[in-house]
Amino acid sequence: MTTSVPGQPVDARGPGEDGGQWAILPLQGWHLPLLDDPAFLPLQPLLQRSLLLGVPERLLTAIVHRPPLASEVLVALQAGASGHHQLLGLIISRRLNRSGSSWQMEHLRLALRPQNDASSPPRDGVAALLLREAIQRARGATSWIATASSLDSTRLAVLREQGFQPQRTDQIWRWQADGSGGSSPAILPANLQLRSLNRRSAPLLWHLEQATCPAQLRQLLDRRVEDLLDQSSNRGWLLVDTIRNEAVAGVRWLADQPEGGQRVEFTLHPAWLHLLGPAGELLLRHYAAPGSTLWLVSDVADSARHDWLQQLGAELHGEQVLMARSVWRRHGLQPAERAARRLEAVLEQFQPRRRPLPTPVGPLSSSPPPT
Repeated sequence: MTTSVPGQPVDARGPGEDGGQWAILPLQGWHLPLLDDPAFLPLQPLLQRSLLLGVPERLLTAIVHRPPLASEVLVALQAGASGHHQLLGLIISRRLNRSGSSWQMEHLRLALRPQNDASSPPRDGVAALLLREAIQRARGATSWIATASSLDSTRLAVLREQGFQPQRTDQIWRWQADGSGGSSPAILPANLQLRSLNRRSAPLLWHLEQATCPAQLRQLLDRRVEDLLDQSSNRGWLLVDTIRNEAVAGVRWLADQPEGGQRVEFTLHPAWLHLLGPAGELLLRHYAAPGSTLWLVSDVADSARHDWLQQLGAELHGEQVLMARSVWRRHGLQPAERAARRLEAVLEQFQPRRRPLPTPVGPLSSSPPPT
């Protein structure tokens, strides 16, 4: 397996006798017909959208240097001796802030169908090289976020090999909004007000999420108010304490779930746990259309939220581990600094040399030596 070079195809030769080659390439239009494996079918809408946004994205990046807006998709493609191409896996990543300092691995999928070619590389090797290449291509990234099922030991091992460390373990809940409005009367306290997520209310939700996020993870995410709006596409609602003018609870869109529905972030201030009841249900139902499906995560240690979600009729769909890593890159000297170093070396040759001071050979004292 050759060493990967960011921006260039990564080739690897398998151990088979037919000399099969596989490479890691950015997703292109002619790859779509090859994505017929059951592992890739749920991602077809996201992949098509990434291709459509890729053309204007490249034009804008050529004019203005900025991190990409669309998701980055890399595919592991194998070409056998017969010329038949087969996709071994893919990775989808995206930046989490405008500065491009924080990135997230959204999906890492490997083909489910067995490989008929003896030169096919091992699955864990494909996953590791896909992840490594995605990290190397995000030049300005200083941190990466990824999730994996707590039962997927192979995926967890790949992430650990690439420097990811577990941050927390969450339970995944699936909730269907039936449109009945719940069995309890949804009456808000007098000092609480429902507000939609927009540019005026976003700072309130940002402060709430900053207060509830662990310090280490908050530093890795490096999120600002505008980043929260970008990530949620202005889709969200929050409960605001009108007396203190602060958000105490909020729900916002994160992404569309490949299995159907939406992934949302439900945030609650630790001092307002009593809202895990009719008020919290009202907030969710105000966001979700009748009949829609929401996917929520809850820390495994948050028993109060577990009980509340069960009362709402949500179904538990396993656990996931949130992992993160920092990226340290060696930066070379800037052009101006290199030029200054060269000029300093040249001028040093013309500087006057100071004559060394004479060093006495004998003793400094004039007293006679002891007898």
